[in-house]
Amino acid sequence: MAKQKGGFTLPGEAGYEELTLKMAEKWGADVIRDSDGTALSDEIVHAGYGIYSTICIIRDHNEWARANRDKLQQTFLCTPAAVAKGNEVTIGLMDSFFSEQFAVNDCGRAMKYWEVYDRTSNRKVERGRWVYDSACGSVTVRECIPFHKYTVSFLAYRIWEEISMYNHTTNNWDKEHLMQIDPRYPQVREYLLDWMRGWCQAHPDTTVVRFTSMFYNFAWIWGSSERNRHLFTDWGSYDYTVSDLALDEFAEKYGYAMTAEDFVNKGQFHVTHMPGNRRKADWMAFTNDFVISFGKELVDIVHGYGKKAYVFYDDSWVGLEPYNGRFGEFGFDGLIKCVFSGYEARLCAGVEVAVHELRLHPYLFPVGLGGAPTFAEGGNPTLDAKKYWISVRRALLREKIDRIGLGGYLHLVEGYPDFCDYIEKVSDEFRLIRSFHDAGKPFVIKTRVAVLHSWGALRSWTLSGHFHETYMHDLIHVNEALAGLPVDVKFIGFEDVKNGALEDIDVVINAGYGGSAWSGGDAWRDDELVSIITEWVYKGGTFLGVNEPSAVEGYDHYFRMAHVLGIDEDTGARICHGRWSFEAEDAEKLVPEGASLKRKEGLCLVDGGAKVLLADGDMPVITVNAFGRGKGIYLASFQISMENTRLLYHLIRYAGGEGLNGLYMTDNLYTECAYYPESGKLVVINNSDREQTTTIPTQAGDRTLTMAPYDTVFMELDIR
Repeated sequence: MAKQKGGFTLPGEAGYEELTLKMAEKWGADVIRDSDGTALSDEIVHAGYGIYSTICIIRDHNEWARANRDKLQQTFLCTPAAVAKGNEVTIGLMDSFFSEQFAVNDCGRAMKYWEVYDRTSNRKVERGRWVYDSACGSVTVRECIPFHKYTVSFLAYRIWEEISMYNHTTNNWDKEHLMQIDPRYPQVREYLLDWMRGWCQAHPDTTVVRFTSMFYNFAWIWGSSERNRHLFTDWGSYDYTVSDLALDEFAEKYGYAMTAEDFVNKGQFHVTHMPGNRRKADWMAFTNDFVISFGKELVDIVHGYGKKAYVFYDDSWVGLEPYNGRFGEFGFDGLIKCVFSGYEARLCAGVEVAVHELRLHPYLFPVGLGGAPTFAEGGNPTLDAKKYWISVRRALLREKIDRIGLGGYLHLVEGYPDFCDYIEKVSDEFRLIRSFHDAGKPFVIKTRVAVLHSWGALRSWTLSGHFHETYMHDLIHVNEALAGLPVDVKFIGFEDVKNGALEDIDVVINAGYGGSAWSGGDAWRDDELVSIITEWVYKGGTFLGVNEPSAVEGYDHYFRMAHVLGIDEDTGARICHGRWSFEAEDAEKLVPEGASLKRKEGLCLVDGGAKVLLADGDMPVITVNAFGRGKGIYLASFQISMENTRLLYHLIRYAGGEGLNGLYMTDNLYTECAYYPESGKLVVINNSDREQTTTIPTQAGDRTLTMAPYDTVFMELDIR
């Protein structure tokens, strides 16, 4: 298969022209980009490559920001609860927060939204009972109930843009802190529109303007103590879209006012892992309306100068929402997604936009996100790249991605020739896989899967961040396993079920802890919903639950679908009741050797009819229950591994009546494959760090091969 070029974006760097052009040739790049903290020289810009120029539209305007500090972006902060020892308690507003990130907004417009709460009684304290001392930066609450707890929620300016803050602290930069301005203010919009026109005029060689997202960053609140620096992070949060002006405009448009408590929620915030409510949905819609409207104006300017506009779906992504049905209104020509995992690649691939691009890891920084060395002493960037690639590669076999690339400081690769060689191999593999997608879609099995949770299609292929930030949730592990399986998958919400979404679905997966957005929480109080899914299973569907599926208190069982699953969780109400005994039997050979799930306490069979396929002592871990012509399948947990991924695939095939073996299914679970019928190409991947031998049944007969660790093999099948 001939070596190809293109589809690769290289981070260039002025002062390293020879290295930049050498790596561009080696990795088959057709585009060179700048990164935060780097620039491209004329020699690079005029070397015949496409040029991406990176802009973060709301930062790097410090001169204007200093002159208009009341136009900086804001957020609500909530102080930790302070116990009143007597009739008064004084609370320092910034005592717990990073003073380089936040500053109190105590103007009159902002203070009308401040709130003091008695957290012991969960009641708001009247305005006349607390006083603000601007000199000390504190609030004194009077007429306290002794030994009750009190908090203050207040608006704060964000005085250091969080990604800039992270880049500074990670790389030990010694330069000015960048602030972020809020385009919600008309003066900011006017300034940014003029700036955008001037920028386009000053960059005639730029072919693509790469917006580093849009206006509002995900919530990332840092603390004053290095022992707990990261107080709160949520990539799906809208907390950083708030301001006194936005709150006023919302009240005018929607006819009611949002409050500080709507955002801080007793100090817990309304994280994406909680089911939303009407007020949050209204605020999200309000924010999306604004981001789309002003974002389109900026994109139109870029197009007016003959340039394309791509957006980076990370950092200040809030308001982009690529699966809300409105993303196309921006007019973006491409979407770029930073990826650590396969499900993130699938998130990018499914967006309705012309060009889908992945920024691979490791990022060209001395250290990674966790602070461990990468391109520094003790680091092994080649091994890091292999581990990231095998996760992403699985997903690339299933859906087409148009481009890949790297970011950061190219000069760091100079001491790592093996890394440079490996990225060459990756880029060649990517281009071949892309060419097979160009010919047609890969083979998939007949069984169709839907993932059911509170956010539905809006949070397709994601939870609220990268894998390392949401690893504690079963569903993110399920998503990662599904990302590389030859199965059609869609994401649906509970209202979708009531509107007929199950008509073309064979397996529904509901995974999460009770009360979470992923399990569904109070959505399961809807009797109609329960009846619809029950009837659907009875007629042949399969409900596959993980952890605490359909869990909600107040009914005869904690799992509302316990009658289908054949298993329930005793939260303490049945401690005096008898338990069905069982013997584990993997009668269907569904559980591959090495598959292992974490034990969950309190599980009990409903009527003794469910088969226990795997147990941990006296606790069932995997069960299958016949229900009419359908099935209920239960997993106590799910953690991503090659063995557990094969387990999930077995269960999906079993649910769909397709058996545990079939065409284009490797007999070695440490390997996977994808077949592209239109091009006649078969791609086989080794996901392990050891040599593997595998056999694949194909329409042209069995194919057996031995593969090196992490390797990819391309084969042509002669099917007549």
